[in-house]
Amino acid sequence: MSDVGVTSMVTTLRRVAVRPPSPRGDYEVAHWAQPLDLDLLAHQHADFVTLLERLGCAVEVLPPEDDMPDAIFTYDPAFVVGDGVIQLRGAKAVRQGEPPLLTMQLAELGIPVVGRLTAPATADGGDMLWLDDATLAVGRTYRTNQAAIDQLTSILAPRGVTVERFDMPHDLGPEYCLHLMSVISPVREDLAVVYERLAPVALLQALRQRGIETIAVPDEDYVSLGCNILAVAPGVVVLAEGNDATARLLRNHGVEVHTYAASEINKGEGGPTCLTRPLLRR
Repeated sequence: MSDVGVTSMVTTLRRVAVRPPSPRGDYEVAHWAQPLDLDLLAHQHADFVTLLERLGCAVEVLPPEDDMPDAIFTYDPAFVVGDGVIQLRGAKAVRQGEPPLLTMQLAELGIPVVGRLTAPATADGGDMLWLDDATLAVGRTYRTNQAAIDQLTSILAPRGVTVERFDMPHDLGPEYCLHLMSVISPVREDLAVVYERLAPVALLQALRQRGIETIAVPDEDYVSLGCNILAVAPGVVVLAEGNDATARLLRNHGVEVHTYAASEINKGEGGPTCLTRPLLRR
């Protein structure tokens, strides 16, 4: 069996890359909420990795990167598809060095590079999720532009994958990170959590057309990243602590919920999906 390949958000997460935070970096310029306890941030990330390992994931721990505060969020700089990795291009100035770095490090782990976005395209992985194994949903946002969607379409078409675009709202503006995955996290093939107030109507319709039931994330949990949920297997998820209402709704739907302390991690506006770059799901 190949040790690379992702065409789902919910099949069993076999192999994943993560990156611990560095104590050196201008986290405030990168829009992390202050004050930030860097020692506690490192401790919470280490506990998160331990949880993934306990749940059966093979975790590739990449080295911390000085002066790249957001590099902890390994989902964004590159996107793994069925046969390798696509190098993206960040729109956020402090993240523009991350895509070539992460792609190179994944190549060193045996993940072949199957595509690279080029200017004027910009894209974050947080705007991409699999609706099914032949359909990639891509949000058009302040981070992911139409040029990126066009290039992704060209890269994926020969692989039998269709790209569906979903336009995201302005919300709090270009400095605030509203990704497509800020408003949806698949839980299993027939279930997803959604923050309906900011979700594109076309996305809600696409879910219904596929027979995917949705759990509406309450307003109080949205601000603590309750809509950011990592499925490590169908119906088995990881969720940041403090999202009790969402956890209760999930358990009422038969979902096994595991939580981790995230007071400092959440200050970077990234949940468990953001912290992981899935390399193999089967």
